[in-house]
Amino acid sequence: MNRPVVLNASGQVVHKFGDVSRETLDRLQIYVDLVLKWQPAQNLIAPSTIPDIWIRHVADSLQTQWSCPDARTWVDIGSGGGFPGVVTAILLADVPDAHVHMIESNQRKVAFLRTALRETGSKGTVHAGRIESVAKGWNHGPVDAVSARALASLDQLFRLSEPFTTQGARAVFHKGQDFQREVNEASDSWTFDMVEKVSLVDPVSRMLLFSNISARPE
Repeated sequence: MNRPVVLNASGQVVHKFGDVSRETLDRLQIYVDLVLKWQPAQNLIAPSTIPDIWIRHVADSLQTQWSCPDARTWVDIGSGGGFPGVVTAILLADVPDAHVHMIESNQRKVAFLRTALRETGSKGTVHAGRIESVAKGWNHGPVDAVSARALASLDQLFRLSEPFTTQGARAVFHKGQDFQREVNEASDSWTFDMVEKVSLVDPVSRMLLFSNISARPE
C-alpha cells in the first residue's frame, strides 16, 4: 500500500503525495493507519479496496477540498469512515479559520471519526444523529460547502443538503460513471449550476460542484 502518484486518463502524473506538505502527509498516514486498525471491527471501507486504500479512498477524497479550495467551513453528510470528511479536515488543519463538521448516525463510526480528528490534530466536530435532524436544527454558523461520497442519489443528496444550500452553501459530490443519469433525474425536481470535473482517480467518475441549488415548484 505505497503512497501513489495520481494519474489522469492519459496516464500523465497530475499529483504526487509528496507535493503536499510533510505535515499533511504525516496526518494522512496516521489516518490510514487508524482506518486499517479499526477496520476489522468497524468495516469502515469495503474489504476489497484495502490494498488500494491510498488511491481508492485517500486520493479520491483529496479531490473534495481541491474542488472548492476557498471553502473554509464544511459539512460532510453521512461521513461513515471519514472519506472525505476527515481528509478535508486534514488538508485544512493549518488554516486558522477552517472547520469541518461531520454528520454520522452510527455511534461506533462517530467514535472512530472523533478519534481520527484527535489523532491527526485536525479541526472538526462530529455530530451524532440522522442527517435530517442535525441539519434541521443547525445552529453552528454559516456553511461554505457540503460534501458527500458514496451516500445517495443526487436527488436525495440535494434534499439532505437543502438546509445548507438554501443559505448559500455550495455542494461537492463524488459520482460514478452513471452520473449523467443522476443529473438528468435531479433536474426534474431541482435547478442548479454545475461544474463537472473528471476524477483524477477514475476517468469515468466525476467531481460535481453545485451552486445556486433550488427546488422546482411542485
